[in-house]
Amino acid sequence: MSSGLYARAIARQLPLLGGGGDSLPDRELTLDRVQIDREHLADYDEVCGFRYRDRLPPTYLHVVAFPLALELMAARDFPLKPMGLVHVANRIEQRRPLEAAETPSLRVRAEDLREHPRGTQFDIVAEAGDAWLERSTYLRREKPGQGGGEEEPPREASAVWRVTLRTARRYAAVSGDRNPIHLHRLTARAFGQPRPIAHGMWLKARCVAALEDRLPAACAIEVRFGSPLRLPASAGFSTWEEEGARAFAVHAGRERRKHIEGRITPL
Repeated sequence: MSSGLYARAIARQLPLLGGGGDSLPDRELTLDRVQIDREHLADYDEVCGFRYRDRLPPTYLHVVAFPLALELMAARDFPLKPMGLVHVANRIEQRRPLEAAETPSLRVRAEDLREHPRGTQFDIVAEAGDAWLERSTYLRREKPGQGGGEEEPPREASAVWRVTLRTARRYAAVSGDRNPIHLHRLTARAFGQPRPIAHGMWLKARCVAALEDRLPAACAIEVRFGSPLRLPASAGFSTWEEEGARAFAVHAGRERRKHIEGRITPL
């Protein structure tokens, strides 16, 4: 499904197929009674670093809902062209753990189109009943950045991960997120990156997997994505307690740039 949707998303870059107005479509896509494929779940667990078990990782339903999100953004009435959108933030609320034997129904919609100092933002919201809620924030860059303030020095890494292009391709196969910017050097260059970059949601999942034993049964996991993690890379993972939450971050490169920072807060 996602391959065809990506072809439609790429076609939306053409002048005659771009732009669908100045408002988000008032439409919600649904996926009823999802049967969890345990082989797919095991593949996801492996590439992201989770233990094999029948309980869904908090980030897993993101990949199940992703085709619906891409279908929304690839539609001709969507106001922003999907290719080139930047995933800048993601918040997941796991209100209770979900087991693989359950059959959750998913609802996905776009909302809150708004201005941003660097362009235009909106959210993709996905829900699984009263158990799980995700809000992904995307940015269409239309203005040059003004450069943020100085970052805090990175904390000492508790683990170093080697992230390769093979990792990105394995995650693309499992998640359905086959955005060309993640898969090949030439296609990454076409989208302004000198090398392929890691999927942001793989990076989030890998951080959550590293903290799997510390996850509350009900929690909010929110992240902001920083500079892209260009592949291959050695990435340093750090974590610490912060005001009742478990904070974490990933840095890499000689400049030790921050690629993701987040917090896990009990609900």
